[in-house]
Amino acid sequence: MNKPLRRIAIFCGLLVLALLARDNWLQYVQADSLAKHEKNRRVTIERYSQPRGDIIVDGKPITGSKATPGSDLKYKRTWKDGPMWAPVTGYSSQRIGANQLENIDDGILTGNDDRLFFRRTLDMLTGEKKEGGNVVTTLNGAAQKAAYDGLKGRGKGAVAAIDPSTGAILALASTPSYDPGDFAGNTNAEAQKFLDLDKSKDKPLVNRALRETYPPGSTFKVVTAAAALEHGLYDSIDEKTDSPLPWTMPNTTQPLPNEGNLPCKNASLREALRVSCNTVFGKIGSDLGKDKMLETAKKFGFNSEQFVPVRSNASNFPEDMDRPQTALSSIGQFETATTPLQMAMVASAVANDGTLMEPYMVSELQARNLDVVEKHSPKEMSEPLSKENAQKLQEMMETVVKSGTGTMAQIPGVTVGGKTGTAQHGVANSKNPYAWFISYAKTDSGSPVAVAVVVEDSDASRQDISGGGLAAPIAKDVMKAVIDSKK
Repeated sequence: MNKPLRRIAIFCGLLVLALLARDNWLQYVQADSLAKHEKNRRVTIERYSQPRGDIIVDGKPITGSKATPGSDLKYKRTWKDGPMWAPVTGYSSQRIGANQLENIDDGILTGNDDRLFFRRTLDMLTGEKKEGGNVVTTLNGAAQKAAYDGLKGRGKGAVAAIDPSTGAILALASTPSYDPGDFAGNTNAEAQKFLDLDKSKDKPLVNRALRETYPPGSTFKVVTAAAALEHGLYDSIDEKTDSPLPWTMPNTTQPLPNEGNLPCKNASLREALRVSCNTVFGKIGSDLGKDKMLETAKKFGFNSEQFVPVRSNASNFPEDMDRPQTALSSIGQFETATTPLQMAMVASAVANDGTLMEPYMVSELQARNLDVVEKHSPKEMSEPLSKENAQKLQEMMETVVKSGTGTMAQIPGVTVGGKTGTAQHGVANSKNPYAWFISYAKTDSGSPVAVAVVVEDSDASRQDISGGGLAAPIAKDVMKAVIDSKK
């Protein structure tokens, strides 16, 4: 063989070897990943080839599946009261994909989770069709309805409610909302519906209870009061504080104003929380300093993401502040920002005698035959307050509801503690403020619920916007729904 032919033969041989190597690589190394790849049409067809498992509330499904005739994707997702439950379930769309619980627990819902391998194998042997399992939530249907109904017509807003003793989430509402059934299928019209929602300036796809952070306004004074008690700045909630009026913030010539002509001069902690004195709590924050304030805020969960299991944005208490900024942050202004879930956690820790439980909203995962695949056990997250100081703070918050700014949250025969907040919004407070209310209810058997409500863009006139007037009645209805459901 002459030299040119030999070179061609060697080159062709190398090409054959490369082809064989590539073929073996695809068949034996990448086969599994390619078979499961999201862009593999067979994966999509298999995913929607049987009814999806359900998300359960109060022992009943709030989801379902229905056949899609004429499509190779045989079943699509359905929801009962979709707009009310969307902040909990998220969506599952043949065209768009899934989010929130529908995505996080997709393996259980489709039946593809590795923990269901034995169940799938048994079904193959017995000829049973593969079916998805269930996701059992901690949600209380009556509380969720009260939260959603209360927010409707109020513009944008959110509610989070927690069982203080366990951390179980009882309600998680957000408005404006959307119906995930509007784009559950695979048509162009449904895809356009999703795009319209995604581009809307009102952000209906955003779960405001978990993903929006707002200035908390005066509701943050509960955290500042906890810091004052825990760090020994004040021992009694009824002794006079060192709070001159007017009070000029350190290193400035700027007095910190109160809202109206309030009796805030040297007011006790109880009185200062009852009427919501900026001067008292601003000076407490300045006197304690940023490090002690930050330590307390972090114990309540600030500056850390929460996974419930859906991710909740980290709330923020600034770490780099001077004394005036610390004062403003301590009354829920400057760069302090929080999710509704976080403020529900604050109220929950106070109600639970100082112990903060880790929030969660999935109690267990089930196979299709209802065998438990995974069960959640409540976990202690931190102890922001001692039991003694938590009970002092309970007295303060209960005074707010009995005779202060939170009287609209009163429930006959039930002890309610709360704190109102009206947070500045927009450049130079140019937009309608946010109306906040955080609270808890106590019965003879303990505290079954803590709630946080924020109303973001109310249609009410500016002078009529307040946490006590707009948010407290919603919190009251949520708390009452939980209490009534336990009777």
